[in-house]
Amino acid sequence: MSETIRCLATRRGRTWVVRIPEHGVYGHGRTLKAAHENTRQGLDLVGVTAEIVITAMTPELEKLRSLESAYATALSEAVAALALRRTTLRDIALATRVPTTRVKQLLADRSTAPCLLQIPAEAHRQRPDSDRLAKPGPDLTGR
Repeated sequence: MSETIRCLATRRGRTWVVRIPEHGVYGHGRTLKAAHENTRQGLDLVGVTAEIVITAMTPELEKLRSLESAYATALSEAVAALALRRTTLRDIALATRVPTTRVKQLLADRSTAPCLLQIPAEAHRQRPDSDRLAKPGPDLTGR
């Protein structure tokens, strides 16, 4: 079973319908599990042994997947921005309402993909000590 067949299940009334045109196989069932089993039986009839991965598709599920993707992108960008400001992992987790382990994972993912994280050159430059010292302001005492 080294081959994996990916297919879509669409809703027709109260039934899920699965179509695998490259093998001429259709499956159906009232549940996704039943549709999966029916599709497996159809593949067995044509002599195909493969793992089947079914993705349920409805307009609402497409919208949900789109929003999940947008959330994941926004979360990753927020974590990276807070990390650049030297915010602690715990504070990033609290601010974004995700576990600290997820924050660590997002930061590790960003560090392995350098093209996704662009740090401005001025963020790396150290200012000379003279710039860090407070410069005296104008004498307002009138002396």
